[in-house]
Amino acid sequence: MTESPGGSENVPSRDRRRFPGISSRSYEHPADRSALVALRKLSGFDTVFKTLSGLLPERSLRLLFLSDSVRVGEQQFAHLNDMLRDACYILDLEKVPPMYVNQDPQPNAMCIGLDEPIIVVTTGLVELLDEEEMRAVVGHEVGHALSGHAVYRTILLFLTNLAMKVAWIPLGNVAIMAIVTALREWFRKSELSADRAGLLVGQDLQASMRGLMKLAGGNHLHEMNVDAFLKQADEYESGGDLRDSVLKILNLLPRSHPFTTVRAAELKKWAASRDYQRIMDGHYPRRDEDKDTSVSDSFRDSAAHYADSVRNSKDPLMGLVRDIAGGAGDLGGKLRDTVFRGGSRPDSSDGANGSGGTKGSDGS
Repeated sequence: MTESPGGSENVPSRDRRRFPGISSRSYEHPADRSALVALRKLSGFDTVFKTLSGLLPERSLRLLFLSDSVRVGEQQFAHLNDMLRDACYILDLEKVPPMYVNQDPQPNAMCIGLDEPIIVVTTGLVELLDEEEMRAVVGHEVGHALSGHAVYRTILLFLTNLAMKVAWIPLGNVAIMAIVTALREWFRKSELSADRAGLLVGQDLQASMRGLMKLAGGNHLHEMNVDAFLKQADEYESGGDLRDSVLKILNLLPRSHPFTTVRAAELKKWAASRDYQRIMDGHYPRRDEDKDTSVSDSFRDSAAHYADSVRNSKDPLMGLVRDIAGGAGDLGGKLRDTVFRGGSRPDSSDGANGSGGTKGSDGS
């Protein structure tokens, strides 16, 4: 339970549900959760990371923020301090992480640290969001802290910087970038988890939606519409052909965060789910049960999620994967139909005497 310096219990500024002992598993995206459960179960995992911490610039980062940013507290950015304590109270995070405001016009927030998480928000973000929108962001970062994401975020920052330093060495950053790419894929899923935590803290879906729209389009809410914004996500997911599907993947690979419209659509879908309603009704996994979590169950949930994503996706590439997995009899024909839409399909009985087009499409 979070307490104020005077020893009195700190309560939210308006009536919000609190979740005593809540486990981060209750809001974590299946792909995020399975990765974390597997890592936590590894023997010696903590020892390895404590050893690695000597190589990482965590001390330097802490000193940098302490010396060149503003630490949130009762006398500095008091409204953010209240939000932070409220978020920790609602998610039952026992120790309130230090929080800093950093001068940067780019709206951003992060939770980093190996031994203890610290939260950093930029002035651009503080100036962009209203109180309830900011509350969701603070809850988002506290969700990262509760899930233990700060460790991996710190490693991702370190490896990204290292890759840039060794880029001049032939093949020097290939292995590092492979790890960075894998971490980015995990981190994108962790952002969806933290969005859910932000909703549990703010308990205001519209504020969460507004915040995401502002991250995409700036402080022009009078020019934006939530429904139209969500239609963009649907158009992005379902539009185009196979070439667009490949371009989507290439556009996403260098990013640590999912695209904003996709985040909004994912959060709205989760808010309407039975899982969210059960949490709000007080039925959720408890932290003291984490040690009994089954790795195989978590991987099964993750696999089921990806299978469901492929099954329900409107993306052309996922449609092709779905057809093939469903037992498309003539794989070559399926690819020909996809590539040569609207054209005549060569007769497969021609065999070696077929045209060059037939051989080319079979080869693809």
